[in-house]
Amino acid sequence: MMSKSESFLLGRDRRGVLWDVLMYVPTVGGLAGVSAMFWYDGNKGLAYLLFFLACFFLYQGAHRVLQRLVLLPSSPVTLDVSKRRLVLTQRNGESVELVKDLRYFSDYAGKSFALSGMDMLGSKRQYVFHKGQFADEAAYKKVTASLSSFA
Repeated sequence: MMSKSESFLLGRDRRGVLWDVLMYVPTVGGLAGVSAMFWYDGNKGLAYLLFFLACFFLYQGAHRVLQRLVLLPSSPVTLDVSKRRLVLTQRNGESVELVKDLRYFSDYAGKSFALSGMDMLGSKRQYVFHKGQFADEAAYKKVTASLSSFA
């Protein structure tokens, strides 16, 4: 457990963006292509379903890429961790303080983690952080060690 507040600066994860693009572009293209084949083959019900899935993955992929590049107004740019609370400063200048039901979720590969909790207004907030967003490996290990008490 830490005794004082620690602050971590988040940056752009360009390497992670490359992997996301390599994953989402073929998926969206394939779903849209197969949807078009079913549309012109006369099976419009399945075409609608596949087109919906293509749009869904396009939206999710774009959101994930923009979040990793810290381009969205709600993207966290700093993470301030203390014993009882967590403060996130977003790109738009707003600060979000998670004070209640703060939970830390780590993935098994050790390349990302998620935080969820209630802010001061009682709204539930969720954030995902990737290893490439931190300055170096040491900063990533330090923040995960600091947050492990919220698991």
